[in-house]
Amino acid sequence: MAHSSLENIDQLSQKLKDIFGYGHFRGNQEAIIKNILDKKNTFVIMPTGAGKSLCYQLPAIMSEGTALVISPLIALMKNQVDQMNALGINAKVLNSTLSKSELNKVRQEVAKGDTKLLYVAPESLTKEENIDFLQKVNISLAAIDEAHCISEWGHDFRPEYRKIKSILGCLGDMPIVALTATATPKVQLDIQRNLHMEDADVFKSSFNRKNLFYEVRPKKNIKKQLLRFINEHKSEAGVIYCLSRKKVEEISEFLTVNGIKALPYHAGMESGVRMKNQDAFLNEDADVIVATIAFGMGIDKPDVRFVVHYDTPKSLEGYYQETGRAGRDGLSAYCLMFYSYNDILKLEKFNKDKPFTERENAKILLEEMAAYAESAVCRTNQLMHYFGEHFEGNCGFCDNCKNPKELIEAQEMISLALKAISLTNEKFGINHLVNILRGSENQYVLSYNHNELDIYGQGKDISLDLWKSVFRNCILLELAIKDIEHIGVIKLSDKGKAFLKQPHSIKIPKDHDYSCEVAEEEMDDTNTQPKAGHDTVLFDILKKLRKTVADQMELPPFVVFQDPSLEEMATIYPTTKEELLRINGVGNGKARKFGKYFLEAIKKYVEENNIETATDVLMKSTVNKSKTKIFIIQQVDKKVDLEELANSRSLSFSDLVSELEHICYSGTKLSLDYYLDEIIDEEAQDDIFDYFMNAESDKISLALEEYGDEFTEDELRLMRIKFLSEYAN
Repeated sequence: MAHSSLENIDQLSQKLKDIFGYGHFRGNQEAIIKNILDKKNTFVIMPTGAGKSLCYQLPAIMSEGTALVISPLIALMKNQVDQMNALGINAKVLNSTLSKSELNKVRQEVAKGDTKLLYVAPESLTKEENIDFLQKVNISLAAIDEAHCISEWGHDFRPEYRKIKSILGCLGDMPIVALTATATPKVQLDIQRNLHMEDADVFKSSFNRKNLFYEVRPKKNIKKQLLRFINEHKSEAGVIYCLSRKKVEEISEFLTVNGIKALPYHAGMESGVRMKNQDAFLNEDADVIVATIAFGMGIDKPDVRFVVHYDTPKSLEGYYQETGRAGRDGLSAYCLMFYSYNDILKLEKFNKDKPFTERENAKILLEEMAAYAESAVCRTNQLMHYFGEHFEGNCGFCDNCKNPKELIEAQEMISLALKAISLTNEKFGINHLVNILRGSENQYVLSYNHNELDIYGQGKDISLDLWKSVFRNCILLELAIKDIEHIGVIKLSDKGKAFLKQPHSIKIPKDHDYSCEVAEEEMDDTNTQPKAGHDTVLFDILKKLRKTVADQMELPPFVVFQDPSLEEMATIYPTTKEELLRINGVGNGKARKFGKYFLEAIKKYVEENNIETATDVLMKSTVNKSKTKIFIIQQVDKKVDLEELANSRSLSFSDLVSELEHICYSGTKLSLDYYLDEIIDEEAQDDIFDYFMNAESDKISLALEEYGDEFTEDELRLMRIKFLSEYAN
């Protein structure tokens, strides 16, 4: 079949319209499709959302046989198969999610020639039985999606991808199409070498996603920031990336408790639940998906309006790929990253057991990530340059462009930086060059005799961070270039050589300084909040009201609401019962018993002082929602011995008591009589009750002073839980 004939070329636009409903091709799509139909190896570098999948789907539909699509993401396979089937195109998956009978059914359909696209996971492709089966199939083309996984420099290295070329060699002569949304020049070279595609036709689209707004914020009061941000984007679809599965579950739960339709998504979940959550997100039954960075998400949802990185990503490739989930429909979308250098240090620790070369590679990728976050240069400019694309000026559509930092004169520093590159024969990276300029006695500096260069120590009065910024700016200004063959090494460009001969004034922006920022301020799951920032006038009003209410009900004030709850009320200004219930330490019982008095006082104060309430940052503890908390509540209801309960969860007894306190402070009533009656007699319990009823504070340290050695700390804590459950909840 001569696919390159004029007749078939003319069919393209008609097929595009008939099958996909599009009136015209976007960007390089038509040229890529023609190249594949001409049976030529093709390398496609195209940003997420630019229509990469169509580049192999249309040739597959127009060719005889079955197209083999190798994809690392089960979610993406399912999503694309569903889309193809909805268009009337027979597509199937071959991966670990299939049962034996489902696997046989897929093989039968493919063998009959009824299947146009067969999506295969790289791990499934390497299985001998699948190779034997595929050798009997008429394969029209092989598309390798997410091809950056082939490269150890890519952001998601998968060793199985290294075997693809040899396996495809066993399956006959066919065009190979490699596709990726992110590839630096180094990664591009690595992919082509590993697939023996050096002679492939390369189609590279611009990496500039003009509809995406990029922002980096310090990781400070992060949960409060996150909640405020999502409430500003109410009912919009969004993805939040976290580093660990545990954090995914925690943040998903936290958002759910705070009234946001959020679901978790990570590799450790049961596949059925994961698919159910993905479908809920696609079908708009959930607004937010919280996912692990490592697992990634192959969700082709066009209207994702924001992507948040709760933790710093492992590489700029990963970051760009993940932010690419946003705004695929071409409309504006927001990409927010919370940054702390502590995240970089954590990720370095994760890499400590890797082989030396892999560890060093990962370290360089992390340094690039930190440089991006800390730099005050246009974000788009940095990203475009990172992927080898020239970008003039500033985008005007990122945090650094919207809020430019102070500029400093850098002519002298840039001259020294370029001299350092030149005098060391263009064989070293930024860290080594900075060490020379700062006069470091680092062993590498001394071993190369670079302490004898005339520039040695000339920049000792300039900080390490500023020097790194100068070198990064040299690259962005194209005075220096990265060596593609030797990762991390920088060389002089012709422009840089010209600058050395004739220096001129250059101003660069001062980088962001996150060193003094507080890292994530984790909220205590009991009823604690940050101390600073509350309205002291309202706090005093609420404190006096608490005393009045307590006196009327003949209760100690701490039983009504504790100080941290009042502080949060004086920060958030809740004016409805629903808002009050989101305050830490306020459960249904307390809201019902005492809430109306406090809501009336807050409403009056808000109106008199014309205060705009900050309901967007209300935060409710998730303690009684977690699996451990639910398990403990259930076991207490069943009257399980507390020592046994602690052992069953590998907790110390004191830690179990802490968990019980958390549950109680969040408003859940606990009945511990079955346990307490065994260890403390009735008269002593009455005495402790009387103590708490008349105490100014429920602090255990004061109770211990009162009772001496008569009761242990844990016994008094359990009695306090009983007391609060009875009177406060």
